[in-house]
Amino acid sequence: MNENTFFKEATLRICDNLNIEMAMFDCLQFVKDHFPADGLYLQYFEKNLSSLRVMAKATKEGAEKLDALIPLSVEGRQVVESISKSFIDSTFPAVMINNHPENDPVLSVMVDYFGGQASSLIILFLSIKNTLFGTLALQANGNDRYTDHHAHLFSLLKDPFAISLSNARKHMEMVKLKDLLADDNRYLHQEMLRISGNRIIGEDFGLKPVMDMVRNVARHESPVLILGETGVGKDIIANAIHYSSSRRDGPLITVNCGAIPNSLLDSELFGHEKGAFTGALTQKRGRFERANQGTIFLDEIGELPPEAQVRLLRVLQNREIERVGGSETIPVDIRVIAATNRNLERMVKSGLFRDDLWFRLNVFPIFVPPLRERRMDIPALVDYFLEKKSKQLKLSKIPALAENAIEILVNYNWPGNVRELENVLERALILGDDGPLRFDDILTYNRSKSETTTMIENMKLPEFKILIRDYFLKVLKCTDGRINGIKGAAELTGLNPSTLRNKLKKLGIEYGQSNSPGC
Repeated sequence: MNENTFFKEATLRICDNLNIEMAMFDCLQFVKDHFPADGLYLQYFEKNLSSLRVMAKATKEGAEKLDALIPLSVEGRQVVESISKSFIDSTFPAVMINNHPENDPVLSVMVDYFGGQASSLIILFLSIKNTLFGTLALQANGNDRYTDHHAHLFSLLKDPFAISLSNARKHMEMVKLKDLLADDNRYLHQEMLRISGNRIIGEDFGLKPVMDMVRNVARHESPVLILGETGVGKDIIANAIHYSSSRRDGPLITVNCGAIPNSLLDSELFGHEKGAFTGALTQKRGRFERANQGTIFLDEIGELPPEAQVRLLRVLQNREIERVGGSETIPVDIRVIAATNRNLERMVKSGLFRDDLWFRLNVFPIFVPPLRERRMDIPALVDYFLEKKSKQLKLSKIPALAENAIEILVNYNWPGNVRELENVLERALILGDDGPLRFDDILTYNRSKSETTTMIENMKLPEFKILIRDYFLKVLKCTDGRINGIKGAAELTGLNPSTLRNKLKKLGIEYGQSNSPGC
């Protein structure tokens, strides 16, 4: 087949589809009869995010439209920017062969994203009027697969694919603009889908081990304990587990264990009967009962007082509850997911958390790493939050980032993790909604907070509750468990005896006469 016929047949396949991924698939089926071809990948460089955005891929098995960000190293970004400048000067070739891409700072991360196997690549640079729009990567399994003749034939497809890419990018921008003008109901619906696990930012990179664990445990009924610092997104992981499980059609009931007063805890968790206490005018179902045939998410489980821990353990063991003021036992079919930012194992050793409840919950622990340990997720998170917050603030467009803004965000320590990043971006949009967005001044206060937090962490200070408990234990040891009287525990601590007894009860400390030696 001569070059004219090759160009004509390939162009017909490219232009015969409105969807660029299907055009790539049909073209791949044609060109694989003329030279090695196992995959086609279309991407362009997002300068503000220092990342490659993969738009579509086609393999022998099929085609897929994508919107994935691949973060680049500083060296990789410099290579891409140098190539873009060369196109302005018309000094760069339209096609490039690399039979060992694992040694290239840009192509190596692409190969890792495509699957990580040994590959050969032909890169077709797609440009119109000396402006580089993106690249089309033709991939073949194994090294040393391509020749100059293969590259020449593939370069004939530059113009058809450049036009297709230009149109696809314009279409993507129109879709984003349309989303910005969508009504609140549609926006809220999209957000619910995102939260339910359809899209987890970082699942391809920093959160990949976590999402692998989510997929493994979702199909089982075992309790899950999600661990991690404040703001890492433990609630998002809980949602992903529920909506990936067989209980996805059932309710997901969330309980913030630290936000419910102790006096209302039983009523909130287990419900109450009419007349059970003053103000109980009607019967009320508790959170556990409402989670029947679904999942209950116990957030901040480390904040539960000792009495509530006992009752929770009974529910986990027997899968049944009793409403406050009732005598009927109510069975509940639930899956339990708990989360905490505290060190439960240390709390168990200090007597602040029941060891039997710890063992019951710690069947399948999942640790969500802090943002500073998965910095490669930051570009994708920035992209997502800028779009989300621009909609919420009703901005006419998504402002651009200032040069080197993404590097500032990547190099920051993020003591508040993803939640802090979201707040910083919202603050930047409010202060400079016309762009370009800068973060030098915004992060100054946060940086001083971060340094203070780091200093405290390095001092390895124990938790306040642990200090208080140790103090009371030493006082009771000195008084041989005696509360009242001269040199009793109440006198030594300067507390009213009834106040001291209440504090001891809350901390789960038993008191009374003992034979243990004194101070």
